Amino acid sequence: QIAVMHRIVVDEKRWVSEERFLHALSYCMLLPGPEAQQLAIYLGWLLHRTAGGLLAGVLFVLPGMIAILGLSLVYVFFRDTPLLAGLFYGLKPAVMAVVVEALWRIGRKALLRPWHLAAAAAAFCALFFFDIPFPAVIAGAALAGLLLGGSGLEANADSMAKEGLADSAARTSSPSLGRSLRVLWIGLLVWGTPPLLLLGWLGRDHVVLDQAVFFSQAAVVTFGGAYSVLAYIGQEAVSTYGWLSPREMLDGLGLAETTPGPLIMVVQFVAFLGAYRHPGTLDPLSSALLGSFITTWVTFVPSFLFIFLGAPYIEALRGNIRLRDALSGITAAVVGVILNLAAFFSLHTLFAEVQRIEAFPFVLQVPVLASLDPFLLLIAAFAFVALFYAKLGMGKTLAISSLAGLLITLLRYWF
Repeated sequence: QIAVMHRIVVDEKRWVSEERFLHALSYCMLLPGPEAQQLAIYLGWLLHRTAGGLLAGVLFVLPGMIAILGLSLVYVFFRDTPLLAGLFYGLKPAVMAVVVEALWRIGRKALLRPWHLAAAAAAFCALFFFDIPFPAVIAGAALAGLLLGGSGLEANADSMAKEGLADSAARTSSPSLGRSLRVLWIGLLVWGTPPLLLLGWLGRDHVVLDQAVFFSQAAVVTFGGAYSVLAYIGQEAVSTYGWLSPREMLDGLGLAETTPGPLIMVVQFVAFLGAYRHPGTLDPLSSALLGSFITTWVTFVPSFLFIFLGAPYIEALRGNIRLRDALSGITAAVVGVILNLAAFFSLHTLFAEVQRIEAFPFVLQVPVLASLDPFLLLIAAFAFVALFYAKLGMGKTLAISSLAGLLITLLRYWF
């Protein structure tokens, strides 16, 4: 998603410069919650102030919300249909190629100096081999930027001249204590009103209120991208609350991987199943819909608050060399984070079994070679060739891959 935004906003539309995009991305990586949505809000705000941020953030989430809601309904009532299973089967390996393309696009723009490459490699090793917490990785990258200096992302006169619209919007939203207090008050009011209304209607013991409280907490304390967030959410939803089974959690992750919108949208699926199974005084479907909507609300509304509150200060400090150096270190580390995502996703897509081996200080993900699915490997190979060499485009590549997966699944089902 970040790669797609980069291609459109920077390369095609030229709404903002490379430096401006990476500056915004680095700030979003510091925040809890979905970085891609926060980046969309930031870019929308940068171009058209609050209205632009609201529109960009809402439209970024809306397609995925509709898709996951529809697929959640299908999953509950028709989960064993070969048609649905086949489409997902083919899409998963194609998404691998999309992630690697994102790695390539951002990496060649962000890794401008040798120490940037070293920072990206260190971030990958810290996450993949040592299981170091994501906040520690980001803090280390920022410190490296401060110590090594020279971000290499200095804006030039030409790029600044092309950003008249963005600069105009940013200046009209300059930071001030009064503005910050207004944004904070309005943001908290918008975020907290729906859960309070549900509390008065359903009472504290209803599962929908449990979901509202839990996902509100997750939205403000979970750092490290979608997979680290989902590890925490999966453990709590499965083991603590019993909203769904481990297998269903993986199915939900597969649904979210292959739909538009941020991967964290899987929380909507989790809430749908949990509220459907524990409806309380409501009928199951009404409970599921209510849980789905309130979870989406409390998960994504904080992103608007974080951006509208912090972006004016980040923009005001854009010319600060020390801040730029720290953010350039974070941007380099983002490449390592995406590489970790690509490696994790590839292992768990191509292999049915992946063993986790802990040998202090290492934490290794070792695939069971006998569990390799050769058909998934073939689809993945096609997707890589289609994206990197044939330049087929993401939409066509995903469509062909899903059809191939459907054909393989149906042949297996029939024979």
